[in-house]
Amino acid sequence: MGKYIACICEGGAERAILDLLLENNKLIFEKENLIEEEILRCRKGKDFEERYLKKGFSEKITVYRVLDSRRENFKLSPAYAKKVDVINVITAPEIEMLIILNEGLYSEFKKSGIKPSEFCKAKMKGKEIKSYDFVKAYFSNVDILIHAIYEYRRVSNVRNGEWTISDLLNREEGK
Repeated sequence: MGKYIACICEGGAERAILDLLLENNKLIFEKENLIEEEILRCRKGKDFEERYLKKGFSEKITVYRVLDSRRENFKLSPAYAKKVDVINVITAPEIEMLIILNEGLYSEFKKSGIKPSEFCKAKMKGKEIKSYDFVKAYFSNVDILIHAIYEYRRVSNVRNGEWTISDLLNREEGK
């Protein structure tokens, strides 16, 4: 791992989860290691280059991209490609699975045949389950969040060599 780290989240729910883990020192990196000392929101490689890489870092940068799509590219120009290690942290099928698992609704969800987001909308009526504020409040007990993350890993179809949020948890949190 390089001295400099960037953690980029796709959406508000993902960012809330990473913020909670970061605030509670549960990740393999600390706030002080992060560029800008925070979780970033920047989808395109070119935008990341313009905003953050022009600062002239002396060492390699590790970028953790937390996203739900395996197909989304993060293209960097040749000048920066060798200076940055990009690790995609996949939350497929959807981050709502953490809520489904925490609520003990996984069996019911599997029988439903609908997407996790639709299932959660039906079960958590009136709640904005993908909003930063809802997720941060819902998982305010970080131990409950960590349990849901490991359960998510257990039931997910994780491809060989693919990273999940559980891979970002520090060793003390490992099972």
